[in-house]
Amino acid sequence: MSVTRTCFLLDTKSPALLGSLHAACSRRLFSPTRVRVQAAPTRVVRMEAKASARIGDLGVRQGFVDSVGNTPLIRLHAASQATGCEIYGKAEFLNPGGSVKDRAALYIVKDAEEKGLLKPGGVIVEGTAGNTGIGLALVANARGYKTVIVIPKTQSQEKKDMLRLAGATLVEVPAVPYKNPNNYVKYSGRLAEEIARTNPNGAIWGNQFDNVANRQAHYETTGPEIWNQTEGKVDGFICAIGTGGTVAGVGKYLKEKNPNIKIGVADPMGACMYNFYEKEVLESSGTSISEGIGQGRVTGNLEGWGLPERDGGCIDFWCQVTDEEALPLIYDLLKQEGFCMGGSTAINIGGAIKLAKQLGPGHTIVTILCDLGTRYQSKIFNVDFLKSKGLPFPEWLDPANQDTSIPEVFEQVE
Repeated sequence: MSVTRTCFLLDTKSPALLGSLHAACSRRLFSPTRVRVQAAPTRVVRMEAKASARIGDLGVRQGFVDSVGNTPLIRLHAASQATGCEIYGKAEFLNPGGSVKDRAALYIVKDAEEKGLLKPGGVIVEGTAGNTGIGLALVANARGYKTVIVIPKTQSQEKKDMLRLAGATLVEVPAVPYKNPNNYVKYSGRLAEEIARTNPNGAIWGNQFDNVANRQAHYETTGPEIWNQTEGKVDGFICAIGTGGTVAGVGKYLKEKNPNIKIGVADPMGACMYNFYEKEVLESSGTSISEGIGQGRVTGNLEGWGLPERDGGCIDFWCQVTDEEALPLIYDLLKQEGFCMGGSTAINIGGAIKLAKQLGPGHTIVTILCDLGTRYQSKIFNVDFLKSKGLPFPEWLDPANQDTSIPEVFEQVE
């Protein structure tokens, strides 16, 4: 890009303005070609500059793949004020596929390409609660592949609709435990093998739970971004476990930069990982309406990096967060701060608050804002559904609280 711009008139008595100009030049936003100081009483600097900003400097990305990652950190005001800490959420809902899972999806596809496993027209098969499937379907569209997604019937209709919208073939199966051979993960693995046998262009199984390309995505991108965005002044990172890729990848990177950083797991009720870290047993209690998180086994992505420190891993804090604790956090986040987030984000913020209280005031903690609440409108923002579960609900959505005083102002038209 090359555009000629002329005539910046700056008062040389203003160090702030000149400092800003020099800073702009140092960032290569301007390439000054001529500076002339006029002798007139007004004492101005006249500059003719040729703009030579690179596309990347202007925030332009080259397609879908280049748009994944580099999401901002957002200060969570209520959580920060309640704890005396600085609590930030990494805005992963701003990824092009709308969730943190875009990172893993991209790395899974790139890894398969580099290994020669994916050919043009090939099929990507995955078992997913939804978001990884959405990410894979969109990456596949951008790279020339097809997707077949196996999903539990219990997942939100909004995510199923998005998968179909993205062109994925959807296979819905009963929600059964992992030990059942027809669990969605195991089913997807067998389906990938069968499609690979019959499809001339072949097929791969994404295998997000045990494919360590998943955690590598967070080790190479999410972790470094958090470190750079906080200028190395991060004291803790915490998130829930779905596949384990995020906490293991980010945790490994941050621990290498500073071993004193606390790496935490926030576990919803009904998951096993809290008891695994606390008691070294995989057992669960309770239930949660959150989707895409809550694990009952040590996945391939958790092996090594995602184990507790006593076993050579990076995890040194763990807590449980109930739906009763979590849901009001995202309702307040929407009503008071303007961010509409999903259930896994609720668990993450609840975990960040608990970690902050353990560390004490004055610390900086980062968690993940996974995806938008619009993907769960039929559940976590459905007053009737929430009431049926005995769970907190957003008061402003209750029909009993609707404002009926708004007048009608139609004009009569002949």
